[in-house]
Amino acid sequence: MLKKPVEAALFDMDGLLLDTEALYIEAMQAAAETLGRDLPMDLCHAMVGVPGHECNLMIEAHYGEGFSIAEFRGHFSAHLRRLLEAGIPLKPGVVELLEFLAGRGLKLAVATSAGRATAENHLGKAGLLDRFQAVATRDDVEHAKPDPGVYLEAARRLGVPPRHCLAFEDSNIGLAAAHAAGAMAFMVPDLLQPLPESRARSVDILPDLHAALDLLRRHL
Repeated sequence: MLKKPVEAALFDMDGLLLDTEALYIEAMQAAAETLGRDLPMDLCHAMVGVPGHECNLMIEAHYGEGFSIAEFRGHFSAHLRRLLEAGIPLKPGVVELLEFLAGRGLKLAVATSAGRATAENHLGKAGLLDRFQAVATRDDVEHAKPDPGVYLEAARRLGVPPRHCLAFEDSNIGLAAAHAAGAMAFMVPDLLQPLPESRARSVDILPDLHAALDLLRRHL
């Protein structure tokens, strides 16, 4: 299954390492409700894996002229802070998978569409930041996912060719980026199911990170 020597593993953050995508959607819908608006779930799902500034454009386009994205973002941030007061939730199996890969001598990096401040803050609060040798963010590249730039940057920072990297993603947009970078890409769906093209691009579609660990124990 893994046809190339594996030297590193690259991870998306939200929805893959951190169980935060549903919280972002809850906070966005609460922000819209505060402003007397409705935020359709299909629009929320369309924003999964999309950088924040692009989500802002999608929201502005949905509501039209006169809508204050700054006011919306203020309410969103307040609601999200409230939701995260108890801590940053991890996806099941994260720690076990990272410990296994590190124990096999693999280098580890994050490749996220979040900005650097958010990525380092959330990974730090979740107790994961020190487990990674590199963190590549939306701030480090010219183009966001599905462009492969953030995965290429993560691999570059580890000093490993992308073709020798595993990549783990929960979104179709992210899976496209990892595949385009030349990594051995796996999809672990969170809120969205894989599209046919994601199935074609993936080494495998896995139900959760426990399944990823079981698979890698057999192949590494």
